[in-house]
Amino acid sequence: MYAIMGITGQIGGVIARTLLAAKQPVRAVVRDAIKGRAWSDCGCEVVLATIEDRASLVAAFREAEGVFVLVPPNFDPLPEFPEAQAIGETLRAALVEANPARVVYLSTIGAQAKESNLLTQHTIIEKAISGLPIPVTFLRPAWFMENSSWDVAPAMQQGVIPSFLQPLDRPVPMVATADIGKVAAGLLQVAWSGRRVIELEGPRRVTPNEIAATFAKLLDRSMRMEAVPRESWEALFKSQGMKNPIPRIRMLDGFNEGWIDFERGEVGSQKGSVALETVLKALITRGH
Repeated sequence: MYAIMGITGQIGGVIARTLLAAKQPVRAVVRDAIKGRAWSDCGCEVVLATIEDRASLVAAFREAEGVFVLVPPNFDPLPEFPEAQAIGETLRAALVEANPARVVYLSTIGAQAKESNLLTQHTIIEKAISGLPIPVTFLRPAWFMENSSWDVAPAMQQGVIPSFLQPLDRPVPMVATADIGKVAAGLLQVAWSGRRVIELEGPRRVTPNEIAATFAKLLDRSMRMEAVPRESWEALFKSQGMKNPIPRIRMLDGFNEGWIDFERGEVGSQKGSVALETVLKALITRGH
């Protein structure tokens, strides 16, 4: 039995469908019973659990051959990341008590970075569960190609896409969620010992300008990227409702300045197969 958190999302859904196609038993870990019905109809066992509740996590993880852990994103954390600290403690306690055979934790590129930023939340949780007497793999994917979902409307309506990734000709490590899900499903089904890190990106690195060019090709219209001035970010994010935008700003700085990257660099990362154009085409289709 494989317990999958985040199964109603893109990555968890790919993992579950891959396992089901391989005739493997799947336990769908959901926060909402209504959203679990579709997975029940697919033959999954459905359990209710939240990342903040140890008892529910223990029930979800117990007797599992493998557990996929996905922590819901928090784009506006409190200073010093108390939410991540609490999740790390709860998750560690639940895994110790449930004692599944192995764990794949969805972390992030740059989890090893020394500079505090939005991704430090994963650094904290990795540290909390890295010493478990259970085999743990930290799957560290690159920037999600699906983040370009925010670009679809401006691309279609104005032909100008605002970019926080700068300079516009700097290649950025990116990966499709489909590749993340496929790799995670494979990791769950093989045995290993101790702690390991798998870093994952797409077939090649992509510049913001290339994203614009791909949109131009798919939409058959002129297109350009426009850098959002760094000095405007804090006021902009606060106007959007963020209370503590500094971690997000520092994350963007990390990508732009190069200190958020893979521990082993581009040569040491595993490469997926899904191209940017494939992802953008699907996003445009959904955006219509």
